[in-house]
Amino acid sequence: MHNHNHAAGTSHLAAAGTRPLKMALFIITGIMVAEVIGGIVSNSLALLGDAGHMFVDALALALSLAAMTMAQKPASRTRTFGYHRMEILAALANGITIALVSVYIFYEAYHRLLEPPEVKAPMMITVAVVGLVGNLAAVFLLQRGSLVSLNMRSALWHVIGDTVSSVGVIGAAIIIALTGWTLADPVIAVAIGAIILIGAVRLIRESVHILAEAVPKNVDVDKVVQVIKNTGGVDDVHDIHIWTITSGIHAMSAHLVIADQRVSQCSDVIDSINHNLSEQFQISHTALQLECETCPSGFVCEIEKPKNNHNHNGDAPLPRSRSIAEH
Repeated sequence: MHNHNHAAGTSHLAAAGTRPLKMALFIITGIMVAEVIGGIVSNSLALLGDAGHMFVDALALALSLAAMTMAQKPASRTRTFGYHRMEILAALANGITIALVSVYIFYEAYHRLLEPPEVKAPMMITVAVVGLVGNLAAVFLLQRGSLVSLNMRSALWHVIGDTVSSVGVIGAAIIIALTGWTLADPVIAVAIGAIILIGAVRLIRESVHILAEAVPKNVDVDKVVQVIKNTGGVDDVHDIHIWTITSGIHAMSAHLVIADQRVSQCSDVIDSINHNLSEQFQISHTALQLECETCPSGFVCEIEKPKNNHNHNGDAPLPRSRSIAEH
């Protein structure tokens, strides 16, 4: 028996997130054009580096927007989970591009440290201030959606990187204007690259965690097992798997050993389990296989029964599932 109610909720989240993404994309593109012109005129690596980051961010926001739009497409016979994973793939791609941008900034900064160029500070300040205002507006637009969507969070990290870059460029311009120390430009650029790289690593790690179908970070498997065991009519649980389909959609499959009872009573057990899992762990999709006393031998599984089959206190060891190779 199974339960799933993820499609409507995710479609709603995707639809709600597209408008802020579109507005943020428009802002970032405008700032990028201004910074390219300002960077060329002022000969500032920090400004050009920020413009380059803006260009990548514009592509990343467009990719996030496309992924969210595609995620709204319904499931089909060949894609039974729909296109929800497109958001996670987009987030992973964004994380990789952010990391590459930071590496490029390090490369350019190294050459500028060897041969510091002349930098026009007033132009740097003017363009960077405009960029900072635009970036703060984009952060405001994306912040709410980032709380529920990894894809939106990846877009937000891009814009946060831009915001930090703008602050860094302003700082470098002020130092150059007051002291004439042109090395401030590549030094600030390196600091910007380091901050961007930290965000990229976190984003890549979280995306890989989901794609590897690891247990969601906010879910404790032992607590899930205990909640299921405490449900009336359930004697034991084994072969449990918990993973994330996309941001906000956790799924679980498990084998339940239940007392001998009517089918109608089994439905009540399933409904109770699904309610508790949804309320306590945000697990919205479940596939539960019901068994009585023993699991069929052969290629499916084998239950090693604890000494007390009706222990609901979690003291008995969990049953161990065996793969085909173990039989």
